[in-house]
Amino acid sequence: MSYKDDKRKKRDRRGPRHIDTAFFAPEAHDITHEKQKARNLRNTAWWNRKKSRGLCYYCGKRVPPDQLTMDHLIPLARGGKSERHNLVPACKECNNKKKYLLPTEWDEYLESIKNAGKEII
Repeated sequence: MSYKDDKRKKRDRRGPRHIDTAFFAPEAHDITHEKQKARNLRNTAWWNRKKSRGLCYYCGKRVPPDQLTMDHLIPLARGGKSERHNLVPACKECNNKKKYLLPTEWDEYLESIKNAGKEII
């Protein structure tokens, strides 16, 4: 047996050198790609203009622009994309509460909070 044959056998025992992760989890690859697109958009004049208004999209509170976060209206985990029409500035509190909710689910959540407050009074 030659030296090259010996090396091939060892490689075959270890498995393939490259495993395409997109084959096993295409969603993970897509989300990683979309997150990178969002990072790139964060450095654009368009995003700086949106942030400079200092308004949270959800609660409407005035927040210092450097404290606003980028939020996906339709979350990446639910099939959303990192495109301008899907990105809004949000305060950390709203962004953390919204998590992975869709816009209609978020509206229902806000309504339930309002109704709960009326029942208490």
